[in-house]
Amino acid sequence: MTYHPKSDFMRVMMERGYLADCTDYQALDEKLTQGVVTAYIGYDATAKSLHVGHLLNIMMLRWLQKTGHKPITLMGGGTTKVGDPSFRSDERPLLGPEQIDANIDGMKQVFAKYLSYGDGATVPSGSEAVGPHNAALMLNNAEWLDSLNYLDFLRDIGRHFSVNRMLSFESVKSRLDREQSLSFLEFNYMILQAYDFLELNRRYDCVLQMGGSDQWGNIVNGIDLTRRVLDHEIYGLTSPLLTTSDGKKMGKSQGGAMWLNADMLSPYEFWQFWRNTTDADVGRFLKLYTELPLEECERLGSLGGREINDAKIILANEVTTLCHGAEAAAAAEATAREVFEKGGVGDDLPTLLLTAEEVGDGISIVQLLVRSGLAKSGKDAKRLIAEDGARMDDAALTDAGLMVDAAVLSVAPIKLSAGKKRHALVKLEN
Repeated sequence: MTYHPKSDFMRVMMERGYLADCTDYQALDEKLTQGVVTAYIGYDATAKSLHVGHLLNIMMLRWLQKTGHKPITLMGGGTTKVGDPSFRSDERPLLGPEQIDANIDGMKQVFAKYLSYGDGATVPSGSEAVGPHNAALMLNNAEWLDSLNYLDFLRDIGRHFSVNRMLSFESVKSRLDREQSLSFLEFNYMILQAYDFLELNRRYDCVLQMGGSDQWGNIVNGIDLTRRVLDHEIYGLTSPLLTTSDGKKMGKSQGGAMWLNADMLSPYEFWQFWRNTTDADVGRFLKLYTELPLEECERLGSLGGREINDAKIILANEVTTLCHGAEAAAAAEATAREVFEKGGVGDDLPTLLLTAEEVGDGISIVQLLVRSGLAKSGKDAKRLIAEDGARMDDAALTDAGLMVDAAVLSVAPIKLSAGKKRHALVKLEN
């Protein structure tokens, strides 16, 4: 589709690759030129941290605020109790209220890095369009979902939903086509999410919901419900579900999810994830995950040979600065240069601290690989050693039965490596 947007926000969405689909491009674009537009993205509290897979939509909220509009981050304190079934093969484990609240507290740390909530939080750099008129809001849908009366909800809201139509959405249809069970609890999720949009429109004049393209059915339901109940014109906009050029799901690595909270993934490991971007993805990721000018993203992405590695370092520094701060990005780059270029031991490497009691008469190298996060299990660690993928202090590990004693660790930390790009230190506590 060839469309030339009038609003800054829609222009950014289209030029930088954030836009997969929109319920009405031109009407939303026109609305964005008429004043402050309030938009939201919902986040269910399924873990204590968001991960790299969420980062694209967080950047969309950041650009929304940078272009003068008002973002809402909606915490799913209510919907997490049900669980989103979209494109899943099984039901999510149900979490209790205390775990949900703890997860929300962890997730909040990330949003304060990207958005200004009008409480002294970081203001998106280089933007004069951020002020009290468009300070971000952080809300929790438990505020209205927890107090719903079931019979009233069925009568007032449930009557607007066609089961036939709900069954036609791809997120549900794909589950049923595979003959995988879809509980009545999960089936209610899309009704609750639709109700969120209705409440946000009624309470905060929110007219736009954004999300990944897997949320299209849920978004459309919310738009339809709000039009039926309030007769208001509202919109939906989705981002593409990203995979890397080699077909892997964005945000996944051999070590598991790439978390955004520093206490769940060190800034160095986060930096290294971006530094390891494949050549073909550099330009695209610069546009999506940094605020560098479009022309610079395209120039860096078109570099070849060894020069593309410089572009990857810029990508890693820019993304890490946004998420963890400039100091953490600089420290990560310094550690990487120390480890890779000089063969040294960087101070910022992920570190496993052991007490003398834990080491005892000796601790196995297999256990150290697992506990340092370089292997998922003992079996994985042994496979790594057997395939010549593990090293200790840059020397190949060949004996899976090797024991490391306190005497070795008391002299100096040891550096463990899995492949060429993943490293960790093992230290003895003083």
